[in-house]
Amino acid sequence: MRNCDIMIAAGGILLAGGLIAKAIGSNRSSHHRYVRPAGPREMSAPPRDWDRVDEAVDESFPASDPPSTY
Repeated sequence: MRNCDIMIAAGGILLAGGLIAKAIGSNRSSHHRYVRPAGPREMSAPPRDWDRVDEAVDESFPASDPPSTY
């Protein structure tokens, strides 16, 4: 039984430490990655052909957003 008590206590300590670390980390500034503005002028290698469909697809990032012409 002694080993079981030690394991439960260790699990509780790890859980508490994880919750504290998460609480401290949530106060820091967000670490969002850079997302470039839409359009072929903002691309490093723009395609030769660019139409309204391409523009709508490019503007709909992230994919959960509907196209701008919806």
